[in-house]
Parts: sequence; C-alpha cells; structure tokens
Amino acid sequence: MSGYRTVEVDTGRTSMTDITDRVRDIVSDSGVGDGICVVFSMHTTAGITINENADPDVQTDMLHGLDMAFPDRPEFRHMEGNSHAHLRTSCVGPSVTVIVSDGELVLGTWQGIYLCEFDGPRRRRVAVKVVEG
Repeated sequence: MSGYRTVEVDTGRTSMTDITDRVRDIVSDSGVGDGICVVFSMHTTAGITINENADPDVQTDMLHGLDMAFPDRPEFRHMEGNSHAHLRTSCVGPSVTVIVSDGELVLGTWQGIYLCEFDGPRRRRVAVKVVEG
C-alpha cells in the first residue's frame, strides 16, 4: 500500500469516537500480513488514543478528567480561545502505532482506537498508514 488512507469523522463538542473498525478495514484492504499501522490525527485540537471499548463510562470519565486537568482559563492568551483543547491534545498525543500480525491489528480484548475531540463540533481527518515489515 503506497501513501496513506484518510478516515473522516464528524465529532461533537468534546467526544471520543471509536474508529477501530474503520482502521481494521484499511489494514485488511492493505494486504499487509505483518507490520505496523500508524493512526495520526491531522489536527492540533484532536488526538488519538487506545483505551477501553467495552464500558462507555470510561470515555466519559476520561473526558471529565481531561476537563478537570486542563480547564479553559481566562489567563490563556491564544486568540481562538481554545488553549485548553491544545493542552489536552498534547497530553493525549496525535497518534498511535499498532502492530499488525496475520493481517489483523494486535489489540487487547478491551482495546479500541479513539479520535478524541477537544474543540468541536468539527469534521476531522485521521491519516492511517499501514507498513509491511
């Protein structure tokens, strides 16, 4: 597979959207048996993480925890008024790398790949690159 593929996601104000199945489809389409898959947010106010996909309260708790850790503050000087979203994204990170084995993502039983929105609602683009190796 040359280049990368893009996943588009419509988000809420703050949200965690499970994109695991969409990434799995890209891995399957790539034909790569063994290698890695990089999932990268192309934005400065939306991150990518791997976390539990069984209990939706985990996502609610994570967003609440990030809100507590990085609240919107009147002292912030960024003219767009979303410094808290930039801080959250830097904390979560812009990407994850997942092992591909036998053409499948190597994820734990309860793990899913999430786009984390901190400054929505927006239409977000996530780049997915599968590399044989």
